[in-house]
Amino acid sequence: MDWILASASPRRKELLKELIEEFEVIPSLADERVEEGLTPRELVQRLACQKATEVAARPCANGKCVLGSDTVVALDGNILGKPKTPAEAKEMLAALSGRVHEVYTGVCIDYPTAQGRKQQIDAACTSVYFLPLTEETIDAYVATGSPMDKAGAYGIQDGGLVEKIEGSFSNVVGLPVELCAEMIAKVKEMIG
Repeated sequence: MDWILASASPRRKELLKELIEEFEVIPSLADERVEEGLTPRELVQRLACQKATEVAARPCANGKCVLGSDTVVALDGNILGKPKTPAEAKEMLAALSGRVHEVYTGVCIDYPTAQGRKQQIDAACTSVYFLPLTEETIDAYVATGSPMDKAGAYGIQDGGLVEKIEGSFSNVVGLPVELCAEMIAKVKEMIG
């Protein structure tokens, strides 16, 4: 069974290697705009599906399983995406400081069957408890550049920001390994 990861994220690639030895990386070109009013869980599931579907429709994906994924940070039900500027990163980190927020990752596996392509779709949620951060700590972290390509302006793997989590650590990094293992097993069972 051949697999494709529809993401350019080096973190997702490393996490998927824990489950699948060999796979191609083909970043999705899907338009990531969605209608307003979706919950964070619905949003990440929709975006993961858009990514997987876009790559699965390409000729190079014929007969292959495609895994798409999307992660968002939600604070008080408001979605925090990737910061566009260092100032926006500082705002996000200040808002998260000393509080609890949720990280949602949607996963979609688009796979071939005798009846055409089908999809497995799910999402994981992890509660993250942030330490109280000083302005100096926030400034120093933003100066590293690390927050700029991450939802919520932080990477849990960077250390020094999080007090504790409830749920999957890998989910906060960008791909819930435990959930993906279950979904991959179901797809393998269905394909035979």
